[in-house]
Amino acid sequence: MIAKVSVLAALTATLSAVNAQTFHRLGTCPTLGCILPPDQQDFLPGQYFDLRFEVHAPVNGSEAFNKGVPDEKFTGTITKDGGSPKNIADYFKVSEPQLEKWTFSWYEDLFARDAKNKTIVNAASKIYRRIALNEPGTYKIKLNYYSNKTTEATWVVRPIAKTKKAKNIIFFIGDGMTTNMITAARLLAHKSINGKYQTKFALDQMPVIGHQMTHSIDSFITDSANSASALYSGHKSTVNAMGVYVDSSPDSFDDPKVETIVEIITRLWGSAWGAVSTAFMADATPIALATHTRTRGMYGPLIDQMLNGVTNYTWTKMNGPDVFFGGGAEQFLPGSGSYQGKDYYDAFAKKGYTVSLNKTSLLKADDSKKALGIFCTGNLPVWLDRNIFPDNLKKLKNDPSGNKSAALDLPGLKEMTLKAIDVLHKRGGDKGFFLMSEAASIDKQMHALDYSRALGDLMELDDTLKATIEKLEKIGELNNTLIVVSADHGHGFDVFGNADTKYLAAQKDDRKKRDAVGVYANSGLSGYQMEQPGISYNTGANFPVNWDPRYAIAPGFGANPDHRENYRVNKSPRVPAVDGLPGFGKDNYFVNPADNTDGFIVNGTLPTEEAQGVHSLTDVPVYARGPCSDLFQGTYNNIDIFYKMAECFGLGQPSHGTGNGTSPGCKKH
Repeated sequence: MIAKVSVLAALTATLSAVNAQTFHRLGTCPTLGCILPPDQQDFLPGQYFDLRFEVHAPVNGSEAFNKGVPDEKFTGTITKDGGSPKNIADYFKVSEPQLEKWTFSWYEDLFARDAKNKTIVNAASKIYRRIALNEPGTYKIKLNYYSNKTTEATWVVRPIAKTKKAKNIIFFIGDGMTTNMITAARLLAHKSINGKYQTKFALDQMPVIGHQMTHSIDSFITDSANSASALYSGHKSTVNAMGVYVDSSPDSFDDPKVETIVEIITRLWGSAWGAVSTAFMADATPIALATHTRTRGMYGPLIDQMLNGVTNYTWTKMNGPDVFFGGGAEQFLPGSGSYQGKDYYDAFAKKGYTVSLNKTSLLKADDSKKALGIFCTGNLPVWLDRNIFPDNLKKLKNDPSGNKSAALDLPGLKEMTLKAIDVLHKRGGDKGFFLMSEAASIDKQMHALDYSRALGDLMELDDTLKATIEKLEKIGELNNTLIVVSADHGHGFDVFGNADTKYLAAQKDDRKKRDAVGVYANSGLSGYQMEQPGISYNTGANFPVNWDPRYAIAPGFGANPDHRENYRVNKSPRVPAVDGLPGFGKDNYFVNPADNTDGFIVNGTLPTEEAQGVHSLTDVPVYARGPCSDLFQGTYNNIDIFYKMAECFGLGQPSHGTGNGTSPGCKKH
């Protein structure tokens, strides 16, 4: 059971939004009365959610009101399509919840932050848990407080099909992947003659392409937690949050929840589902599939929630994923990294899971049983280190057993995904399956400005897509399966020319080194597909034949710390900036003196406490094939991906289904 976890031991909780450029008392609440979910939200028919009302009374600051005493007699109503308003508890046929009270604090702007001048706010609140709107239409929610004040929200329940059009869905996420990265990876991985590629990515051959907008509910730059929430639930959230709307309470696990796609298909169809990632499995993208918190860093409790479901409040009953493959042994080994110090290898095994700690055991695992595969501590080593620079693996102390040895028998994204399909196909049967497969280190290596490692993992994603299509065709499921490939957000990466790395290294002056960069007509061609004597990686098609050519791409990044650039592949993982240098101090990052020593300094564009690059605003591509793939054309919001998948899976069901996979409308495939 997950205990209530307070984000601060102090009496007051300081909201995370205080670090935003535009400061918020509570991100979605511009008035003193808050409705969560807020205005302009969409719902699936029958999708369970929690509804919270909050009334705020600032004690000090520009909004100080009512001597800091919140109205405890507030009321709320709901009206459907212009009908008569009804009391919330009466409409949803639930008991009136108990009143909750707490205190939180925030900074009104940067000047207040620098002066450490917090605004204190007292709050009164009620939350209506696990309610649902079964009928499509428009709903008006109204909060009445302080005698004459009101806050209103308009919600839309979308009309969604009740009949399944696809038996299975496989959702590939290239974390942080943009069109610019795909273009750069194609240049490295595929040979071009006179401007024409001789081969193409599997992505290039997908029949449908669209674009999604990635911004969060209260900021225009998103992170992987709340973007995952949007993709999996159809509801945007706040940075660091997933499966919830962020409230102002001191508890990270009591915020109003929304049901995710795997919770819904479990309740309606009894389908199999799973997650595969090259990240640690408590990371945002894999863990958000079936967990709910405003604090993504609660890694141990989230692994417990993934296995046992939500246990602190009434919620959709879950019995864990059918497949869960990736890294992050720290949250499974007994000790400080796991929830309550428990052994989660043992906890999963006791619930009937096979447990694999290396590629050999993974491939031998019984396909008829639920499968846990944890292959290292932290994130999985990237494709480039596993295949081109394997000596880097020997330096690590990342064995998932915790014995401090190097994990060398590692699966890649392709092996994990194909095994996941075997297990899910077997366990899902006629009820089908949902699989999320994430190439996590596209993002993680872009953060580190380690472009070659990021692009290598993008190539691995494409290679996995190709193998997946072949696998589905072999087992007779290709025409029954919707395949979607997208990202959760982007980075400000692009290629602006090429570089003569030999010339650059030979120059002594930083400004002269920049003469090595060729732009426009001088950009020429790269050497990644030119074979060199003595160089053979045996990695097959879809990858470069030479990772370190003299003539290389010249890429750049739009939001980066101070660093040094030489445009060559990094033989070991990159650390572009460090703190603690003489004259700079802690959390004041400057060029790493050990990184790219023959390169030139590139000035940073970020606050000096940022050690890595950050996400960007860009729309990201969406590729699709299979049943319903035509729905993914055009440009749309990230929440629309959820609704398009829900349409294809026939999830427009009332919430009073049997919960055992026998709801009406399920076609047999």
